[in-house]
Formats: sequence, structure tokens, C-alpha cells
Amino acid sequence: MPIPDYQSCFLPLLRSIEDGNEYTMVAIRDQLISHFKLTDEERNRRLPSGKQRVINNRLGWAKTYMTRAGLIRAVRRGVFAITERGSNVLKQNPDKIDLHYLQQFPEFVEFRKLKHDDTEDKPSQEPAKDSEETPEEELENAHERLKADLAADLLALVKSSDPAFFEQLVVDLMLKMGYGGPDDGAGRVTQYGKDEGIDGIINEDSLGLDVIYLQAKRWGGTVGRPEIQKFVGALHGKRAKKGVFITTSTFSEDAETYVKTIDPKVVLIDGQKLSELMVSYNVGVSTAQTYSVKKVDSDYFGLE
Repeated sequence: MPIPDYQSCFLPLLRSIEDGNEYTMVAIRDQLISHFKLTDEERNRRLPSGKQRVINNRLGWAKTYMTRAGLIRAVRRGVFAITERGSNVLKQNPDKIDLHYLQQFPEFVEFRKLKHDDTEDKPSQEPAKDSEETPEEELENAHERLKADLAADLLALVKSSDPAFFEQLVVDLMLKMGYGGPDDGAGRVTQYGKDEGIDGIINEDSLGLDVIYLQAKRWGGTVGRPEIQKFVGALHGKRAKKGVFITTSTFSEDAETYVKTIDPKVVLIDGQKLSELMVSYNVGVSTAQTYSVKKVDSDYFGLE
């Protein structure tokens, strides 16, 4: 089965501690993973940030919400147990426990009110209502959507730019990615019309002993194998070992297969990858806002 959303973790988590003993999340996590029949890939899948496993995040939030509803209590640092209310809930043998179910408990209602007191006049617009995502997932997925929208806007602007601007952009991006030596002249655009199939040059060392040659195609159609072969021919003319072909469009499957079988080494970067790299390395973009998301320092409190 797929990774359960955090609300689907409520009831199994509560049942896993119904004996009244004290538990840590580490102690029951594998039991719950087995209950959900997760594959190795599913149990190890991480949030978009890569900093936490999805299942760990969802189980953590399930515990938080049920603690707020009074079904689980904190015994001491990192240790929790079921409450009398939690035991009574299980005696009722509910089919499921979700956010709507927890609304019957005054402590949970107050908790939700405090979370969303800025929308008091618009209760129907509560952001987390019946959401299958945890707050971290909502935040990270929103961030990913913003990045995707930004990348699409960037690509549209790049496609509308003139060829000279695009060639300079490609050189700037390579330098921002860490290619090129420490000198100011580590990267340059070749003289237009006299480039012999080469649009940019990156010197990876001060003496220019190791060079990356660039080809920049601001195209609308698919770049096929013939264009890549022309670039490879230009590389051979320079006795070059490394080349990067960047386009605003896409590459044909034949072109991608071809570069895997040749020497010199040629890397293909299509429009989507180009815009993503521009966002990642801050080329043509600036930071509009920064949000700092903090969490409990487990080391400070001696938590697991």
C-alpha cells in the first residue's frame, strides 16, 4: 500500500500503544511500518528537502495531533503513553480517527483555534482542513510549486532573449556552478560569427590546460543527433575532451543515446534543466523572502 497520510496514522498509532506501556517513537516505528506494509523504497522516501523521511514526519504529526486532543500524553522527554481518554476512544472501536473526529475534544478545538486565529472570520478557509499533508509537506510542496513556476517564467524569458544574451547566460551559469578557475577571465563568450561551432569557453585552471567548450542553442524545436554530431566535430577540431550543449528546447532520444557512446564527454542540458539550474544557482533570480522553520533541538533536550 502507498505511504499513508498523517491522518491515516492516527488510529494505528493509538492501537500500537493501547496496552498502557510507555513507548518512544523509535520503539514502535518499525511496528507501524510493518502494519502499513511499506516497501523499502516507501519507508526511506524523503520530503522534498531530503532532511526527513516521509513516514517519520507523518507519524510524528499524528502523535502531535493526538497529544493535543488528549489521547496521548507525554511521560517524559521522548516517551509517551496512551491516556484514559485514548483508551475510551479505542473501546468505542471507531472505523477511523481523523481531524474531524478529534474536533469533539475541547483541547483540540482550542489548539486549532490558536493555530488559525488569523482566519477567525473565515473558518471555512482553514488551510489544514482534511489535508493529507503534514505542515512540513504543505510548506515544502508549496516551495516546489513556486520553484517550478519560477523556472517556467525564466525559460520563457530566455527563449525571448537574443542569441548573444543567451550565450553569455550559459557562461555565467557554468561559472556559478563552480566550473572555471579563480581568474576573472575563467569564462568567456566566443566572438560571434567566428566561433566555429563553439559559443563559450570555460577555463578550469589558470593556465587553460583543462577547457570546457559550450554550445548554446536558443531553439524552439527538438535538437537531434546531427546537431550534436556537428558540436562533437567542433570539439575534435579543438582536441577538446569536455563539452556542454545547452538548449532552450529538448533533445531527441537519438541525441541522448549518441552522447553516451562517444569521446569526448558531452553533457546535454535541455530547457527545463537549464531553468532549474538557474534557480538553484541564482542566475537571473533574486531572493524575495526567506522563512526560517525551526524545530525542537533533540540534542539539547536529550531526545532520541
